[in-house]
Amino acid sequence: MRHGELRARIGGISAKVLTETLRRLEYNGLILRRSPARTPPHVTYEITELGRILLEPIAICGGWAFQHGHEVLDAQERAEARAHAGAQAGA
Repeated sequence: MRHGELRARIGGISAKVLTETLRRLEYNGLILRRSPARTPPHVTYEITELGRILLEPIAICGGWAFQHGHEVLDAQERAEARAHAGAQAGA
């Protein structure tokens, strides 16, 4: 996929953040950046075998987050309420 295609598919990400993320993924061997000699320049990104192996664990984590995200948010709210109450008690 090209940079613009990835950005449109992901949604809500700036070009800068996507570029930084793609560089990190490439550095870690999870994607390949291809830039064939063309006019105008044309860069595409492709997942590597190492990246493919990572898709299943990521999907499992995503499923867990979808199923239990509300519990995490509830815990965060409780922790923030305790911190706020502690700050007011110390004031």
